[in-house]
Amino acid sequence: MNLRPERDEDWWEVEALFDLCFAPGREALSSYRLRDGVPPVGPLCIVARDADGILGGAIRGWPVWIGTARAILLGPVAVHPTRQGEGLGGWLIRAQVAEAARQGWERVMLVGDAPYYARFGFEPLQGVHMPPPTNPDRVLGLGLTPGAWAGVSGEVSRAREEGD
Repeated sequence: MNLRPERDEDWWEVEALFDLCFAPGREALSSYRLRDGVPPVGPLCIVARDADGILGGAIRGWPVWIGTARAILLGPVAVHPTRQGEGLGGWLIRAQVAEAARQGWERVMLVGDAPYYARFGFEPLQGVHMPPPTNPDRVLGLGLTPGAWAGVSGEVSRAREEGD
């Protein structure tokens, strides 16, 4: 497998992968409302393709605000069912987190299963509120710099402008 930034020509294939891997109505989730109308952070959108160019997995990342603090909203991340169990999802997550750190982002958050994401260093966020109906126990964060989450609390909101 080869990881590379997602290109414009990958978009429909990545969307089809997300449709395959997630339940119908995925776009009605609160995390999608935060993404709606906001472009993803290009270098944090990564695809995994095999030697034949077949898409095996993809991850995207969006800018969000928590009060006055910026963060990356990790996801969605998906691995094609024929490639699951190979560690590809973890590779995509680690690659995105490393790139976010290189880009100067201080924090990454997501909505997900705490036992799974703990292996990457994500922890439950106290005082950070996703729009309803998000289960607060599934709101997780990872600091990319020391103390990145100290004092960060409030409602998660959409980025206001491109790159914001």
